[in-house]
Amino acid sequence: MMDHRHLFEHNLAGKKVLVTGHTGFTGGWACLWLKSIGALVHGFSLAPETTPSLFEAVGLANDVPTTFGDICDLDLLTDAVRAFEPDLILHLAAQPLVRRSYREPVSTFAVNAQGTAHVLEAARSVKSVRGVVCVTTDKVYKNNEWDWPYRENDPLGGKDPYSASKAAAEMVIQSYAASYPWSEGKGPAIATARGGNIIGGGDWSEDRLIPDFVRALVDGGTMTLRYPDATRPWQHVLALVHGYLMLLAGLVSDSPGRYARAWNLGPQDPKHHSVRDVLELLAAHWSRPQLDYMDNPLPEAGALALDSSLARNQLGWQPVWDTEQVVAETAAWYRDYYANPVAARDITLRQIASWRGGIGA
Repeated sequence: MMDHRHLFEHNLAGKKVLVTGHTGFTGGWACLWLKSIGALVHGFSLAPETTPSLFEAVGLANDVPTTFGDICDLDLLTDAVRAFEPDLILHLAAQPLVRRSYREPVSTFAVNAQGTAHVLEAARSVKSVRGVVCVTTDKVYKNNEWDWPYRENDPLGGKDPYSASKAAAEMVIQSYAASYPWSEGKGPAIATARGGNIIGGGDWSEDRLIPDFVRALVDGGTMTLRYPDATRPWQHVLALVHGYLMLLAGLVSDSPGRYARAWNLGPQDPKHHSVRDVLELLAAHWSRPQLDYMDNPLPEAGALALDSSLARNQLGWQPVWDTEQVVAETAAWYRDYYANPVAARDITLRQIASWRGGIGA
């Protein structure tokens, strides 16, 4: 008898899923989870940006057919979608770094806003595509620095180029959903997922707390810390992948209209954790690098939280691990990886299995 808690996985088994940005941090976890439940996965992405990378570490190149390309290349992207004929697209490809967006604003807008238009246009032109899940961010909201969490119907905005580019992507998505409605067969059903800061093993990006911590420990260098008292909606990458998969399954259900909207996916942990808190937890599970504090950081949101009651009530989505366990599992991933890098795939699959075992528990 099918356990209703895992019905979304059952509904994705055998489905063809194209994942954009699959060579990135979230993409690696998403592809391994999708493959472990019997989905047929194809990737479209730039080559991995970091060394090491999760894509290389877990051997995704060996079992996920890949088209290397840029979502800014509409023809190449459309050809890849047409060749694979997916049922679903999980759109993760992005320029995801706030500080890089200050250095490279034009390319950030091109990738995040125009690139999203390219993905939706390719999806519209290939009739096999029934649904697209577009991943944006909690930073799409006009940040008023207030104390209560943002809801899906709050105004969008963004001062820095990254946040603004993601808010612009949301406008592109709304336009495609309204102009080419799935209910009239003019385009796929589209869901948007807005998640908070994610952590987890296999992230080696620049200017992120956990990768910077890992680099400082491994290289023996100093870690530069900005905004130590800023609170963030910390959650494990698996919390968001879990939500993305539930939305993908919903878009190929009998009632895709229930799912074709924007969803917040934020932590349920009632305790707000600052950057300093998370660093202390991480150090307790591993070791402590040399810390340095930035004198003149670039502008960045100080407090930002999401109201995820819609996803909790309508999808039945809920994170399995609280913040303390999220940090413990993240520390364990890196610790075990650096002890034995060839075990990366096993470590990752073991954590996916642990998360799946806790769904609905």
